[in-house]
Parts: sequence; C-alpha cells; structure tokens
Amino acid sequence: MSSSPSKILEVFDNPNSERDFVIRIDSSEFTCLCPLTGQPDFADIHIEYIADKFCVELKALKNYFWSYRNEGAFHEAVTNKILDDLVEVMDPRFIRLKAVFNVRGGVYTNVECEHRKEGWSPREVVSI
Repeated sequence: MSSSPSKILEVFDNPNSERDFVIRIDSSEFTCLCPLTGQPDFADIHIEYIADKFCVELKALKNYFWSYRNEGAFHEAVTNKILDDLVEVMDPRFIRLKAVFNVRGGVYTNVECEHRKEGWSPREVVSI
C-alpha cells in the first residue's frame, strides 16, 4: 500500500457483521485550502459508524484525507463529500461524520452529517 495522497478508499470484511458495534475514528491532521483565498484550513475529523459488510482501512483513509491538502474546498462541501465517499465504498448501516475546523477570521465552523442505511434502525439503549 502506498504512502502518498490517494482518493482510493480501501475496505476489509467486517469480522463481526452479525452484530451492531460502533467504530470511532478521529483524525487531527485534515487540511484543505480555502477556495476563495487559497489559505490552508485545518480540521479535526470525527467519524462514528456501524459497519455492515465492510470496514474502512485506516491507512487508506489517512492517504484519502491527505489528498485534500492542496485542494480548494468549502467546509460544508468537503465534509459531505467525505461522507458520500465512505458510504459509497462501505455501505454502512449508519455513519456520522463531524468536521471541526480551526478558527478563521474569528469564526469557528463545525459541519456534521450522517447517513442511515434504508431499513436499519438503532437498537434500544440499555441503561444500567
């Protein structure tokens, strides 16, 4: 597997596809460029998902994030694009992606989006 920017997201078989379990991924190294000024934007990316048949491979995800480093992108657009690309390759039961962008001009931007697979519903929460 290469260690260079790539738009290719790789997956592997979910080892416990019979069970709903949450996978959380956090990355503090996402960068892209402001499409208006060309200045760099930095974000923490938080992903929570319940896999169906496939899980995302982490090194491929890191290289995927890296591929945005020199691309201009509005925060809202890039967050939704990342979610769409993950849904396309994994087809998860549920996924939520939150991008927490660093301050720019005194303004903080957080973008959160999610996807639910048709027919899937979450289990009842158990409080003990």
